[in-house]
Amino acid sequence: MGTFDWLARDWFSVVQTGGIIAALAFVAVGFFYDARSRRVSNLVHLTDRHRLLWERMYSDPKLARILDPAADPDRSPITPEEEMFVVFLILHLANTYYTIRTGFLSQPEGVTRDIQLFFSLPIPKAVWRKVRDLQDRQFVKFVENALAKPPAGSGKKLDAA
Repeated sequence: MGTFDWLARDWFSVVQTGGIIAALAFVAVGFFYDARSRRVSNLVHLTDRHRLLWERMYSDPKLARILDPAADPDRSPITPEEEMFVVFLILHLANTYYTIRTGFLSQPEGVTRDIQLFFSLPIPKAVWRKVRDLQDRQFVKFVENALAKPPAGSGKKLDAA
């Protein structure tokens, strides 16, 4: 009979404690869904920025040489427009890197290959060499590690970046 006496006497405390526990659980679920929502929002935002950058490149004929594997920056110097565009892409990659590093976005599976393909081109390679010393050391290490990995399909296994 002791339990019923205690419950009859302290029912308000039991209800109050239950309410607090339920509120904390509700807040935890809210945080979980908010984190998921922010990840999706970050992905949408970065994708939009990515699209805007590449849309500019494809709509501006002065930037077409950036993707030309036969471009020779020694014979025909990199134009200010080309350099600025590649710097914008590097800044976009840096933003994506820090978003991934802080856990606000999952790393896309093809990011290492994407870095390899882009920075293997003559103009992006030359601009990267010029501006990498101005970048954060951790970001430079991330890009340089991606560039040092063997390309996919070479018979060697790629590690997750």
